[in-house]
Amino acid sequence: MTVNWAVTTYDSAFGYVSAHGAPLIDLLDPQPGERIIDLGCGTGTFSAEIAERGAEVLGIDGNPEMVAQAAAAHPGLTFIVGDAHDFTVGESFDAVASNAALHWMNRDPDAVIGRVYAALRPGGRFVGELGGAGNCAELIVAMQTAWRVFGLGEPELPWYFPSPAEYAAKLEEAGFTLRLLEHADRPTRMTEGPNGAADWVRAYAARALADVPPEIVDPLLARVNDLAAPALRRESGWVADYVRLRFAAVRKADSATSPPFGPFPPADPQL
Repeated sequence: MTVNWAVTTYDSAFGYVSAHGAPLIDLLDPQPGERIIDLGCGTGTFSAEIAERGAEVLGIDGNPEMVAQAAAAHPGLTFIVGDAHDFTVGESFDAVASNAALHWMNRDPDAVIGRVYAALRPGGRFVGELGGAGNCAELIVAMQTAWRVFGLGEPELPWYFPSPAEYAAKLEEAGFTLRLLEHADRPTRMTEGPNGAADWVRAYAARALADVPPEIVDPLLARVNDLAAPALRRESGWVADYVRLRFAAVRKADSATSPPFGPFPPADPQL
């Protein structure tokens, strides 16, 4: 199911984006000479896509190892270590973009949005895609059930998956004008490893495993697989039950109008 919260008008800053499956880079529509922050840049892949459009990119990530990898892979771009909850920049930027990262910034989502607002010039764009409400629901239930079966406390989950209404309210309360909000199912084939949900947990929920006695990790994850298989295992392989929340907002509204945004592009393998 896809729920579209696209408003009937949006800022001309979002340019030529069509109503049919534009990827996030087209929604951002970076222009030559613009200054853009890639928030939660990881190893810099999305930053490089932005730079290919002629924009000047600053990649920010809280993981020093990822920042080092990004700098090594893209030596012509600028990457810094920074916490999205309290980062500051010396000049105003034309846009802040974030791809598959905001749901990891779970300590205080309002603080993240506030720092983005402070980094933007009036009229600056905030464009992103993150896990939305219902993201990984089957995987999470399988984890929680397996933890209970083994007599463990609730697993610590490191994500923030807001509903469309919740995230729209946060953006608007921070001073943004919302131009697009879409909430869509995006079932995605698991590529993290051959062992299905168990490998997914190892890759994306390592924090939840940190306090598990080593001798029960393997049987615990085997139980996760057993519990998740009816919903997520197909003849062609395992599928993650991803749900994506995509948005576009501006720091300052204007009267420009344009056709509404449309459906999501093909599946993205990122959590």
